Amino acid sequence: MDWFEVISENFMVDGGRPLEVLDSVRAHYPLAMHGVSLSIGTTDQLNRDYLRDLQTLARRIEPAWISDHLCWTGVGGRNLHDLLPLPHTEEAVLHTARRIREVQDILGRRILIENVSSYMTYADSPLTEWEFLTAVADEADCGILLDINNIFVNAFNHRFDARRYIDAIPPERVIQFHLAGHADHGTYLLDTHDHPVRPEVWELYEYAVRRLGAVSTLIEWDEHIPEFAVLAAAAAEARDRAAREITTQRDASSALDGNSPIESR
Repeated sequence: MDWFEVISENFMVDGGRPLEVLDSVRAHYPLAMHGVSLSIGTTDQLNRDYLRDLQTLARRIEPAWISDHLCWTGVGGRNLHDLLPLPHTEEAVLHTARRIREVQDILGRRILIENVSSYMTYADSPLTEWEFLTAVADEADCGILLDINNIFVNAFNHRFDARRYIDAIPPERVIQFHLAGHADHGTYLLDTHDHPVRPEVWELYEYAVRRLGAVSTLIEWDEHIPEFAVLAAAAAEARDRAAREITTQRDASSALDGNSPIESR
């Protein structure tokens, strides 16, 4: 393994076994922090206690980056414990980006925002999902954690071209990819994180690498977790697929320059 990602909230505690395990992993591997409770799109005030605990954890493990989701998880002080989509409007862009900038000021670092899976759309969404994600990242000057499985799921559920989505994302914003499995319910796909990565998602991942580069990639598997060797094999497959795509691009570029691919290595 090259690195591990942790769910931030699992370790925002004062002590005990979770932090002991975390410290032992951090002694040997780089870590990234991935949150599920920032609720960056809500109209509630930012939770300062949450951000204080998040900053304390970040100081403890010095993560490569901190990420959370472009969504809302509740309103009026009530947490619905789900990653709910936002309306894709200019008003939502400005509202969410302002809050991201505030979070970044508090943490003293840029964060990454992740595209979420969704199963409904708003009547008033003049922007596409990819236009909305890009606009928020540009306005907030933050990074993007691009979830390839979520793009595939949403493309099926809402009938859009997944490759067009990837084509619209600015490469300089993308810091990390997520890959995961999903459940096929016939008329819709459900992002479950309890299946192997499906072949169609692997193909979309290869396209994303060609378009956006071989950035750090994580396999998410949250339920029905298999033996570690299965997870390690999935991570190795992502690494190998990305390497092949980059090698193919490099060889093609060398051929266009009039050089032999063998000579260019």
